[in-house]
Amino acid sequence: MAYQRQGVPLSMNKFREILRLHELGHNKSEIARSCLIARSTVRDYLQRAQHQSLRHDQLPQLSDSEIEHLLGKGQRSSSAEQLTINFEYIHRELQRKGVTLGLLWIEGKERGDWQYSYSGLCRRYRQWKSRHNLSMRQVYRGGDKLFVDFCGLSLPITNPKTGEVSKAEIFVACLGASNYTYVEATPSQTLENWIGAHQRALAFFGGVPSAIIPDNLKSGVTDPCRYEPEINRSYQDFAEHYNVIILPARPKAPRDKAKVENAVQQVERQILAPLRHETFTSFTKLNQALNQGLEKLNQRTMRDYGLSRRALFEQLDQPELKPLPPQAFEYADWKNAKVNLDYHIEFKRHYYSVPYEYVRKNVTVKITESLVQIFHDHQRIACHERSRVPFRHSTQEGHMPPEHWAYKTQSRQKLVAWAEQVGPATKKQVEAIFEKKAYDEQAFRTLRGIQRLNTVHGSQRLEAACKRANALCMVGQRYLKSMLANKLESDPLPDEIPNVVPIHHANLRGSDYYQVP
Repeated sequence: MAYQRQGVPLSMNKFREILRLHELGHNKSEIARSCLIARSTVRDYLQRAQHQSLRHDQLPQLSDSEIEHLLGKGQRSSSAEQLTINFEYIHRELQRKGVTLGLLWIEGKERGDWQYSYSGLCRRYRQWKSRHNLSMRQVYRGGDKLFVDFCGLSLPITNPKTGEVSKAEIFVACLGASNYTYVEATPSQTLENWIGAHQRALAFFGGVPSAIIPDNLKSGVTDPCRYEPEINRSYQDFAEHYNVIILPARPKAPRDKAKVENAVQQVERQILAPLRHETFTSFTKLNQALNQGLEKLNQRTMRDYGLSRRALFEQLDQPELKPLPPQAFEYADWKNAKVNLDYHIEFKRHYYSVPYEYVRKNVTVKITESLVQIFHDHQRIACHERSRVPFRHSTQEGHMPPEHWAYKTQSRQKLVAWAEQVGPATKKQVEAIFEKKAYDEQAFRTLRGIQRLNTVHGSQRLEAACKRANALCMVGQRYLKSMLANKLESDPLPDEIPNVVPIHHANLRGSDYYQVP
């Protein structure tokens, strides 16, 4: 599909079509495909029409040249007539929230500052900016942003018993408006320590900012994309709990977090460097020393501001911070799992059940200090108390298939009660089976076979077979199965055979005839 070549003026017929489709409710992408133009062109012309309050029903009364004049798309003035543009002013205004180059272009045309088209202003501003690689001072509102990072330096912790030396990572947090700083030593930069340090930092500040700006640390950002970074699931849970937005700095863009870069430098120079000759045997002692240095840092007057970080914090940030949530955040790990054939998933060698309908399906597991929650399609399907006993199962009754539940819940009392409903002979046979086995569990499978015979042949025939088996002192499912298969349950029992009366006849000698005299 051929699109209109860039730089060719848009015909007013096409503009009329853009406005018509827009009023019919089509989005910019659909209009761009229909008119074979760029989506940015559609957006530009719709913004111009909106600024002039142009509607499609007004266009028939206007000529093409009149429409072009209203849209600022008429013939350009000569370069001699162009006024000098104050690009410094434009650059400063663009730092304000919500201000765009399009808005500044419209305001400038209304004031008569220039006669350039919007694209002409953009082109000239880019050229000016490329010649003036300026770093504009960022202005932060109170309670707006908190910058967090780890120091490049670490301090040693010496085990007093073994002499083993481990490194302590130094976490730094700094509020944008006041530069008020928090510092803490953690065992590592793992996700759990990262989020724990965030929690303690917010408790130190006594409130929650609008946004947190981290570096692209692996613990917090799983995919450090420049445009769409992916936040770690546990870190996202933390943000939702505190109602704060996470805005990772761009990769290799230290200016995005200049505040914390400066704070890290101050911490390294004014707090860590004076401690370089001291030996610490625990994180508690190290953090006590860091807190003493931090108190001095926050109370020291800053030359550029004439106030201390603490004083600025009380003036700017503290009144604007949101209150801390009433409940403390509970750290959670997330993992993906696949439900096994036994409708259980495994976490740290312990097995947790899920409803049997989810066998072989992929699920997401959330693990906290006390709970294991299992999700499928963003819906929680199971919740267990966390167990640390290895190679054991946590199984809920409702997660089992009906046949498994029936087998698990069978007992001697239930099976005897069932047999009693069939008949007294069946009850006697079941009790005999239990007496024959050393453990009740050994009889369960035999009795399940008898229950199946009841299903296949009916209660009446089973009762008759049990009566015959009891009389013949036969105990077991095999005898009953053979008897029912051969239809022998109705044969008379030995004690039911009638006595034969001797027959006396002249032609019959009898037993006395054969006795020796």
